[in-house]
Amino acid sequence: MTVLRSVGALGLAGALGGVLTAALAVPAVSGSGMAAKNVANTFLDLPPAPREEPLAQVTRLLDKDGRQFAQFYEANRTNVRLGAVAPVMRQAIVAIEDARFYEHGGLDVRGTFRALLTNTQAGGIRQGGSSLTQQLVKNILVEGARTEAERDKARAPNLARKITELRLALALEEKYRKDEILERYLNIAYFGAGAHGVEAAARRFFSTSAAKLTLTEAATLAGAVRMPYSTDPSLGREHRARLKARRDLVLDRMAGLKLITQRQATAARNAPLGLRLRPEPGGCAQSAYPFFCLYVQRELLSNPVFGNTATERRRRMARGGLVIRTSLDPIAQHAAEQAIRRHVSPEDTEVAAEAMVEPRTGRIRAMAASKRFGRNPANRKNGPKTTFNLPADTAHGGGQGFQAGSTFKAYTLATALKQGWRFGDGFKTPGALVPGQGYRNCAGRPVNDPNTRILNASGEGEGGPHSIETGTWKSVNIFFMMLERKVGLCNVVKTARALGVVRADGEPLKEVPTFTLGVNEMDPVTVAASFATFAARGRYCRPLAIVEIVGRDGRRTHVPPSCEQVIERPVADAVNYVLQGVFTEGTMKGQGIGRPAAGKTGTNNGYTSAWFAGYTPALAAAVSVGDIRGSYRFPLTGVRIGDRYYGSVQGASLPGPIWVESMRPALSGVEPRGFPGPDMSRFGGGHTPGLKEALAEEERREGRRGDHHARRRPRHLFEWLLGRRPRRVEITLPRRDRHDGGRRDRPRRRH
Repeated sequence: MTVLRSVGALGLAGALGGVLTAALAVPAVSGSGMAAKNVANTFLDLPPAPREEPLAQVTRLLDKDGRQFAQFYEANRTNVRLGAVAPVMRQAIVAIEDARFYEHGGLDVRGTFRALLTNTQAGGIRQGGSSLTQQLVKNILVEGARTEAERDKARAPNLARKITELRLALALEEKYRKDEILERYLNIAYFGAGAHGVEAAARRFFSTSAAKLTLTEAATLAGAVRMPYSTDPSLGREHRARLKARRDLVLDRMAGLKLITQRQATAARNAPLGLRLRPEPGGCAQSAYPFFCLYVQRELLSNPVFGNTATERRRRMARGGLVIRTSLDPIAQHAAEQAIRRHVSPEDTEVAAEAMVEPRTGRIRAMAASKRFGRNPANRKNGPKTTFNLPADTAHGGGQGFQAGSTFKAYTLATALKQGWRFGDGFKTPGALVPGQGYRNCAGRPVNDPNTRILNASGEGEGGPHSIETGTWKSVNIFFMMLERKVGLCNVVKTARALGVVRADGEPLKEVPTFTLGVNEMDPVTVAASFATFAARGRYCRPLAIVEIVGRDGRRTHVPPSCEQVIERPVADAVNYVLQGVFTEGTMKGQGIGRPAAGKTGTNNGYTSAWFAGYTPALAAAVSVGDIRGSYRFPLTGVRIGDRYYGSVQGASLPGPIWVESMRPALSGVEPRGFPGPDMSRFGGGHTPGLKEALAEEERREGRRGDHHARRRPRHLFEWLLGRRPRRVEITLPRRDRHDGGRRDRPRRRH
């Protein structure tokens, strides 16, 4: 009856005495020998060991140099082998939780009685009544529970649960060696402050690893296991005081078991806790590179390669314990962030975004935006933060994108060269164009728009002869509308698609006459990857952010580039030859990066958005600028962005400088290389009637203006030839503002 009285007293203290006491109490209460026999059978006829689900662990994201920049987790845990845990930590946890762990077979009779008496005399829990193996079973059942009801059942303080727990513990002892059980326990136990497992606890509490824990640190963690919530040091002074009391109890117990000397115990008791709490942020909002992090996260959640269902992919990311090596280049990332920061403030409603992509691999090297990632105070719609992944498409957390403008002319240029056009080939353009005939989409249906009137050269109505070079360098809208009609709208669309062009919102491309003028909304990652195709001499590579995945078992899965030759090398070389002229003869003249480069400016929709997309043989990048509140309602005219006022924002006035200032440092460690020269036997020898005479006449007119104008010569010629003056296209089409959902008709200007 002494045992029964102890059980009752301990119950008043708020604890069960242990499975053995419960088992002994059953026949005494029942008064039946048959009951005693049933209890004996209960512990002889054991069930299989409990099924163990893989423990939830941290998934870590590394940059290309192996440095971590983000992590995801359902439980902050990193599994370690027992050999990677300091011996003093193993001693401390065994001493306080199950001193006879290496002597019993899952049920410690002597330890259970001792815990009963000690806890009864103390009026509370001073020592554990369950063996480490029993505690491991309980944790396994809680960890494997799929519902809250299952978790409650695994924790229920009743006799039936304790007997089931003991039976499973005995089965577990038959399955594993003692060290294997201890290793599993140290990895599954919760230590408080969000730390699951000894490795995460060592990092969270002391900013160290489990292998480097000292005596006082080990005793602290061992003391936390029994009461992880009331001793959580991150919750304040009272919790830390309770944690210190638990630590000192562990030290006394270790001294009593002769694991340490009394002098060591006294010295450790007199020492402060020595906490060095380290935050363990999870998710992209707390990442150093949140936009890149979000892209990777969305890729993991949406790509079937990482799991057959969305639920499976989400669970794998949160619980998988993966190490994901990404393509992120911290040098390029920093360069993009700094360049944007110098020109655009997070407080501006105008936003800039940039993506950098490596030709020949498609690896995304940088993703940056002018706003910080996250929610604004009071969840305000406008502010210095955004939850949109501005450099990416909607599938990767981005918004609806901005119309890409004249960057699309590169696809028409490539189509013409593919069809046999030569350098110097061109034609005379009128002062206005109505696309009323000659345009068919890829379904073969006419998509002409006789109600659209395109004006060139700021509405002056002056046409003139242009070649594919001057038309590109000046970004002449009417020339490209006519060129698109000559080579076929569908052929231009097919070229764009081959180069990876898809709308940011995932909808089908708009196959309309103004396709070449960039009516489709795009994102910087897609545009950069597309232009990287030219740099790779016609080889398109799907944008790639994940390079390698290391599983919890250490198995490495390499993610190779997904590439395809989509246009002939000579055609790509010819495109590069023309687009290099944008820097030497065109809209970006005077804004080079000190090495061979090619690109295309884009100004859009009455200055509703502006772009620059450019590349070298080693790196491609695209920069977009638009108003986050709605690009049609808030055009880029008469605006102050950063510390500068803009009468109008054009591709060369803001996106271009951001591109230049980011590419220079991003390529600082890369050997400068030029582009292969074009095949002049195939592409040379073209002719545009009247072009030479028109340029000569323009130069003569400039000369007659006198010395003053001569000194400024060829300013007007350059404005005409090099596209310094804005050209206007007026288009009356249904317009949808992507941010407010409204639809209106209004004239459009396109550059």
